[in-house]
Amino acid sequence: MNAASFRDCEAWRAEGLPLSTSSNEACKLYDAILTQYVKWQNDETLGGFDGCISALQAADPSFVMGHVICTGLELAGTGTSVRLNERLAGDVKRMVELANNQDISPRERLHVRAMELFSHGNFSKACDVWEDILVDYPTDMLALKFSHDAYFYIGAQNKLRDSVARVLPYWKPHMPLASYLKGMYSFGLLETRAYDQAEKVAMEGLALTPEDAWAVHSVAHVYEMRVEVDKGLKFMESREKDWQVSDMLASHNYWHWALYFIEKEQYEAALEIFDSQVSRRCKASGSMLDMVDASSLLYRLEMEGVCVKDRWRELLQVTQPHTDDHVTLFNDVHFLMASLGAKESATSHRLLEGLQELAKEPGENQQHQLAQTLGVPMCQAMAEYDQGNYNRTVDLLYPLRYDIVKMGGSDAQRDVFNQLLIHAAVKSENKHHQKLGRCLLVERDAMRPGSPLTTRLMQRALALH
Repeated sequence: MNAASFRDCEAWRAEGLPLSTSSNEACKLYDAILTQYVKWQNDETLGGFDGCISALQAADPSFVMGHVICTGLELAGTGTSVRLNERLAGDVKRMVELANNQDISPRERLHVRAMELFSHGNFSKACDVWEDILVDYPTDMLALKFSHDAYFYIGAQNKLRDSVARVLPYWKPHMPLASYLKGMYSFGLLETRAYDQAEKVAMEGLALTPEDAWAVHSVAHVYEMRVEVDKGLKFMESREKDWQVSDMLASHNYWHWALYFIEKEQYEAALEIFDSQVSRRCKASGSMLDMVDASSLLYRLEMEGVCVKDRWRELLQVTQPHTDDHVTLFNDVHFLMASLGAKESATSHRLLEGLQELAKEPGENQQHQLAQTLGVPMCQAMAEYDQGNYNRTVDLLYPLRYDIVKMGGSDAQRDVFNQLLIHAAVKSENKHHQKLGRCLLVERDAMRPGSPLTTRLMQRALALH
């Protein structure tokens, strides 16, 4: 990637996606930021995201789409929000004001509208606007990528798949970033259980672009869902050199690698990945995805009976400053894992109380609208489990099991809650719950045949009762 190869004003116009700026430098930097976003990579040769964003803002301070992509990336990272961050709220306001005072294209106006909606937590409406853009401009990668992320945050699995399917035919192989659509489409396929097709499409993408970390991640999911553990381990190892460069997704791919080890009962190997990769990267990046993965990994290991020592306390140092964020429920429940694990009850209480407050007057924020019926009882269930109140955990968690998808994330990420429910049911002294636990294990076995983890849980259930 060098700056010369990026698209200038004329190149964007030629592609039918003109940008309202006369600065070729601004157009190229917009492309450089978009490219890094699609590749999940801070490209140091370009100065990474931060360097490009600073340079873009200097090249044309009033370039509306520059504001859209820079502000949008900060919002899409879910590590901060306009509710608590005055500077970010000001950035959104400035973007809207600039758009209102300039003669920009209808497509650019829609981008501003979508980002404004997204900033208020109205993810679905934002997606509707991005989809409107894609009807007329199917090769607008920014609209496609922002909607892809937002669908992921609201667990809209079919939309995640169909959004990419609708635009695929319009992308020609010579177009910049075209090969990356394969990984995106594959992810939508696997989240709708079309595993064979998902694997095929991801492999097609990797044949074109071996370093596409999102396509690698998609294949990792397929092997996880099919319990093809050895295949998964071999695949991740053989391609590690390729996907490692995508620093924004590398930790998540290592997390998938560790899941295979947990499945195989190789806990030391999983902890080794946690220490050498997941934890280290999480501390360095401060990214929400990395925090979620670190929390989830330790939580799964503890449910398996592994002693994780001081790791929770170290992780809490990173998650604790985000206790009041409440940007997504998915982040919230994972931050709660860390505060519960570190036995930091004041932080756990604060998180739950903050969520209960926001649930009273959620406004148009979808996550806060879901807090009352989903987020709060989920957090309560986890707190009860932590206290050893397994009956109560089951009573809270079981009615939610088909709604958890609305919290976002992937099937693989949400599986931690399936496991939690099974552990609680098996440990409960209530005979009905114990039977329920066995039923859930039978169901799990039907969905993921031959899983060593399921077998272990079955044996535990039989030993206990």
